[in-house]
Amino acid sequence: MPIDQEKLNSFLGRIVGDFGGAMSAVLVTIGDRLGLYKAMAKAGDKGVTPAELASATKTTERYVREWLLNQAAGGYCDYRKQDGRFVLSAEQAFALADDASPASMIGGFLVANSMVKDEEKLLEAFRTGKGVDWGSHHHDLFHGTDRFFAANYRANLVGNWIPALDGAEAKLRSGATVADVGCGHGASTILMAQAFPKSRFIGFDTHTPSVEFASRAAQAAGVGDRCTFLTESATTFKPDPHPFDMVCCFDCLHDMGDPVGASRNIRKTLKPDGLWMIVEPFASDKVEENLNPVGRVYSAASTMICVAHSLAQNGPALGAQAGETRLRGVVTEGGFTRFRRATQTPFNLVLEARP
Repeated sequence: MPIDQEKLNSFLGRIVGDFGGAMSAVLVTIGDRLGLYKAMAKAGDKGVTPAELASATKTTERYVREWLLNQAAGGYCDYRKQDGRFVLSAEQAFALADDASPASMIGGFLVANSMVKDEEKLLEAFRTGKGVDWGSHHHDLFHGTDRFFAANYRANLVGNWIPALDGAEAKLRSGATVADVGCGHGASTILMAQAFPKSRFIGFDTHTPSVEFASRAAQAAGVGDRCTFLTESATTFKPDPHPFDMVCCFDCLHDMGDPVGASRNIRKTLKPDGLWMIVEPFASDKVEENLNPVGRVYSAASTMICVAHSLAQNGPALGAQAGETRLRGVVTEGGFTRFRRATQTPFNLVLEARP
């Protein structure tokens, strides 16, 4: 087969870009853990020299100098040639140095690094067809997932998603009991508790270390009196003791070993006028419409994490790009009669189900 040199060069250029991104991911998390981005943000427009940044963060100048070159080459900071200083712009700082930012992206790099650390487990899974349970992954996955999704929830959950659900905001403001199933580190639970002080929230997750982390986080956020976290699965959690006004599943239904069983159980735990809020990674039902940068991120995570976890529980492995049609099937098979897409973002589908 003849080689089209122009196409080859274009493809090789893409590969070089991917090399740089893959090799730089760990440098991003190092910059976060050592406080390099925060120190640069504090310096503002003045910028820093490698020696100044090393001094401010109690690190070694020679490593910091090379780190800054990498960051500038990737566009993660700017280099000012007239005075040899490196500057973190307001936009770069918003994404890299502000933990409370709705655009914080550090968590995604932690997830990416965890996937590399778990490569041997996934190699074996590819060969045997067996799964890799969520709790078997490197701990960076749990912290990275929390930080990555928490930014998105800060940007959308209270201001956009809940208002898009029929009557949900009024119910929460007047006082409701809410289950957050698959709550992880509790970011979504805590955000809702802070926004709706008359409501009570119970988070359920099968990963005990995450449940313990969520409990501590709720106490630190000042909502521990209205947030309870329990180790329990989506198919076995129960009302407390009365049925819930609302059940939420944030970016987790597609991971489950028995999503239909979860749907049935959620239906049983809801009040007759209750609602199920389902937030899922954005995906089209058509393969070709998912072949884009967002789809690339989600299909990578799905291969290493989502499908692997579901298979570990002998599940259907819906994957992170299950799509609305398959999710509708899970919901209706569980006994729900009403289902709609309430809203969406480039990263998420927000679905509403009712008995």
